[in-house]
Amino acid sequence: MAPSRTGDPLPSFSQTSTISEPYNGPPRNLANINAINFDKALQPKKYEILGTHPESKILFTDVNILDSTGKDLYRGDVLIEGERIAKVGVVPDADELKKDPKVRVFQGRGRTLMSGLGDAHTHFTWNGGDLNRLGELPVEEHVLLTARSAQCYIDSGYTIYVCFGAASAKDRLDVVIRDAINAGDIPGPRYLANGKEMARRDGELVAGITAYADGPDEMREVIRHHVDIGVDQIKLSMSGEEITEIRSAQDCYFSDEETAACVDEAHALGKRLCAHARARDSVKMCVRHGVDVIYHASFIDHEGMDMLEAKKTKHIVAPGINWLIATLHDAAAFGYPNEKAQEVGYQKELDAAIRGLREMHRRGITVLPGGDYGFAWTPHGTYARDLEHFVKLLGFTTMESIIAATAGVAKLFMRENELGKIQEGFYADCILVDGNPLEDIAVLQDHDKLNVIVINGRVHKAGRKEYVAPPVAGQDHNVHPIVPDFPEVKKEMQKNY
Repeated sequence: MAPSRTGDPLPSFSQTSTISEPYNGPPRNLANINAINFDKALQPKKYEILGTHPESKILFTDVNILDSTGKDLYRGDVLIEGERIAKVGVVPDADELKKDPKVRVFQGRGRTLMSGLGDAHTHFTWNGGDLNRLGELPVEEHVLLTARSAQCYIDSGYTIYVCFGAASAKDRLDVVIRDAINAGDIPGPRYLANGKEMARRDGELVAGITAYADGPDEMREVIRHHVDIGVDQIKLSMSGEEITEIRSAQDCYFSDEETAACVDEAHALGKRLCAHARARDSVKMCVRHGVDVIYHASFIDHEGMDMLEAKKTKHIVAPGINWLIATLHDAAAFGYPNEKAQEVGYQKELDAAIRGLREMHRRGITVLPGGDYGFAWTPHGTYARDLEHFVKLLGFTTMESIIAATAGVAKLFMRENELGKIQEGFYADCILVDGNPLEDIAVLQDHDKLNVIVINGRVHKAGRKEYVAPPVAGQDHNVHPIVPDFPEVKKEMQKNY
């Protein structure tokens, strides 16, 4: 175990990363996302969601299209056929399709059609209560709780293959829910499953939901167990967490030998690793040995930043910034006052994290949203808070934040050629937003503004306002034989006085 670093001064990254003029140019993170190059041998299984009829057709008319390619919004129509997007912008036979009773038509009226959102740090199995007691919760109740969390994600507009499991409270819960979603048995987003997070016996964060391993050999054994039960990635718990008051976020609990063994074993079995790595030394071990997804990275120092920049095509950082903010400002209602959060070090960590993450963004390191939702004060359903934090705190433009949450998370899933954009041939996972997220990113937090939610070419949600009223006389050039057009004849009673 590395010694505590709690007394170390925080790095002072360049002024450019902490104080800068607003940026109004093209999205800076798009090229960095495109450059990410995970080993093809680590490609997750290509899961499909069953249940979409191949002859199904959905037509969105007159929408503002936010396609997540970096292009400005543009007006047009979008046609979905079966599971995929068939036409974007101009739909040549749109008028005929509108008359076809087999086509589901949504009149956009200038609302924004965009890709479903993504989360790089997901905990389906956490329920906002005492995490340690989740280990005691009977599996039957825990399955129902987890299914409810999955539905909450899709209700919140998180539909693309974008929920990257960060840890499960029981071995197979993530796996079972993933498979049930893909079978069409329960509603939920596309998902890659994790197992219990792995920690040393002197370094766990929550004992009841941890898989323990000490030393390289036992860690290899636990990784093989995870692969055998069907997970898609494996999480290492490498550093502490201030709320425990016994394990500092600046402490590192893994050795270089253990980290190297974990990466070697997981990669040999075709699985990627993610890591709870707040500490300076944890981040460096992740980069040095090839842990693919780095969670938090709050206390990265200059050396670690240089190392990460040199290997930025091999790593993604998902900071979970909302956990820090909510612990400081929202946890008091649950018995954890701001004074206590400050005392144990959360303000110090938030300040360090903001500086480091702004520097990462400046250097072209890929940073994706994913906020550790599922705690009492980071409840399910509030996931899009991360996107606003990226804009207000980390120096992202609204377009960059949306690209990170769509095309960026699709890249994390190594399916960037068919997920995360409104483009022809891509899976039809999209949301119709009553508003313009580029003008107000917070609109994505308002579920009432997410008027239509589509996953895999199927409508998950459509409000009452989406149904077209019956035609009336004098409408649509006689296309309705029951109420044909009649010439208007002014009667005395119709005269204006």
